[in-house]
Amino acid sequence: MKEENKKAIIVGAGPAGITAAYELQERTDIHPVILEETEAIGGISQTVNYKGNRMDIGGHRFFSKSKRVTDFWQKIMPLQGAPSQDDIIIGKKKNLSPNGPDPEKEDRVMLERERVSRIFYLRHFFDYPISLKWSTFSGMGLWRTVRAGFGYLKATIVKLPETSLENFYINRFGRQLYSMFFEDYTEKVWGIHPSKLGADWGSQRVKGLSILTIIKDMLSKALGIKGKGKVETSLIESFVYPKLGPGQLWEAAAEDVKKRGGEIYMQSKVTGIQITDGHVVSVEVLMPDGSKQQMDCKYLFSSMPIKDLIACIKGIEIPEDVRRIASELPYRDFITVGLLVKKLNMHNQTSIKTYKNRIPDTWIYIQERDVKIGRLQVFNNWSPYLIKDFKETMWIGLEYFCSEGDELWQMSKEDFINMAIKELVSIGFIEASDVLDSTQVKIRKAYPSYFGSYYELDKVKHFLNQIDNLYCVGRNGQHRYNNMDHSMLTAMEAVDAICNGNNNKQAIWAVNTEEDYHETK
Repeated sequence: MKEENKKAIIVGAGPAGITAAYELQERTDIHPVILEETEAIGGISQTVNYKGNRMDIGGHRFFSKSKRVTDFWQKIMPLQGAPSQDDIIIGKKKNLSPNGPDPEKEDRVMLERERVSRIFYLRHFFDYPISLKWSTFSGMGLWRTVRAGFGYLKATIVKLPETSLENFYINRFGRQLYSMFFEDYTEKVWGIHPSKLGADWGSQRVKGLSILTIIKDMLSKALGIKGKGKVETSLIESFVYPKLGPGQLWEAAAEDVKKRGGEIYMQSKVTGIQITDGHVVSVEVLMPDGSKQQMDCKYLFSSMPIKDLIACIKGIEIPEDVRRIASELPYRDFITVGLLVKKLNMHNQTSIKTYKNRIPDTWIYIQERDVKIGRLQVFNNWSPYLIKDFKETMWIGLEYFCSEGDELWQMSKEDFINMAIKELVSIGFIEASDVLDSTQVKIRKAYPSYFGSYYELDKVKHFLNQIDNLYCVGRNGQHRYNNMDHSMLTAMEAVDAICNGNNNKQAIWAVNTEEDYHETK
């Protein structure tokens, strides 16, 4: 496909935006120009470097059932077996390039990682997804176990209408297990009770997960049977991960885009989008120096929040209900506290071998009601190379969900970090005296929410689809809780549409609505 002198403006340098630019360069002669409002490449998939200790914002397991996605990852960063803990400590395998030393790409490798996630509830650890092991029943206690069993049996017989996320979970796990392991955590994440959230979120995140699938998985492992069909994503046991965190992959891909002539402008905010005769003809950009520039374009890929996209559109009449729906779309914001500590108080009681008997978890879901923290990441277990001093320190991320302008968001950095430390002390994870350093990172509009005007979103989609050279991609670009691979696929589908001369956007919006599920985080 030859499209000389044609430019695509791409709003956002996250997975969708970078993928769109890369695919355009691979398959067309369209010139990509990426406009990123912040200082970071990767969006929520960025890696923050704080004094040599790297933070993964939200945690990103690189796993997908889409070969197209995994081929893309492999092209940017080839897979390399992870070094053992002993190799790290004694300094072996400093060069991880599979084909020998390469000064430019020595660190561009994916490591194979073992997935361990658990729930912390009632001051006990429970497997996630919930397993039917003795430790689960002993942690729950006899009475809770009996109630959970009868609750599940009832749920297999009496099905509730799936008009809410609460009913979605109850139908799969029973009311007692839902109350124990999903209700409070979900309310922490979204700031609203699951009974008021749409079932759409559950259908996209845990599509095939239920007690029955857990039993099937346990039996197949006990009998030594490896499933030849699909494996529910929530039950995967391993994944790959960039040596220096997820942002490393997107930074590497961005470098490749620029080497092939693409342009990337950081701290450049789109403030206007001019529409003429049903086409995007230009965008107005607020540049880092405060000046405004007009950039002409043939195509526009938008991963900016739909709320902001509609507000930027000029030159076309926007129906009042479309403006209202977009302006009222709900979002959830995200705060991570990074703590560098001497040690954690928990010891490894799993079968997984770890250095100094440290816990093996990549992250822990905190279900306790007396603290605000939602999840805890242990960055040492994502990749040992994220830590400046892997041998002597633990680098952890405390994750909080909030809404911009609320009490948590408005709290000063110092007060917030002090609160986070006190919470971890109160549940027995650390001693305050073991904290060596700390930082805080805020992310706006990290999670599109599924309530309120979300249920009228089709009207907005219909309006946007009439602008034939506008492609909405990524998590915020579609107001859908897409994971990284889903966001990539929306960009790939958009480039497909351009290559095929197809103005139908259905395939782009259909990503992450199918029955099979791709990546989890």
